[in-house]
Amino acid sequence: MYVLWVGIGCKRETSRELIELAIKEIFRKHDLSESAIAGIATINSKAAEVGLLELCQIRNLPLKTFPAEVLQNISVPNPSQLVEKKVGTASVAEAAAISASLDFSHVNFADLKVGGINNLLIPKQIFRSSNPNLQGIVTIAVVMIGK
Repeated sequence: MYVLWVGIGCKRETSRELIELAIKEIFRKHDLSESAIAGIATINSKAAEVGLLELCQIRNLPLKTFPAEVLQNISVPNPSQLVEKKVGTASVAEAAAISASLDFSHVNFADLKVGGINNLLIPKQIFRSSNPNLQGIVTIAVVMIGK
């Protein structure tokens, strides 16, 4: 049995519908079951993002958020200088998914340097809808835990 952590980065005020569509499309493309999702992970600055909160509430999923200082110490295959300038870390979706899959209960964040690329099942995928009613951009990455 495996479980999946979905890391999400998104523009401010991205709708739940767009986030759901992005997950659905990416999971379909990679032949994954949405029922295997353990939770959603993102950066602290998105903790009050309505679309993410609605998604987690409707699906009864936990939302794990991490400070940029933690995410910037996670080794990822697709860092972005643009994202780093905006939020203080070069990765949100990939780094948050990897972080959610780890047990940080005994970690000194100041000493943290984690290479979690090996358990990254789907590297970041950037999703935009062709539907003009679903404005925004969603970035998704998926980490698998278990076998």
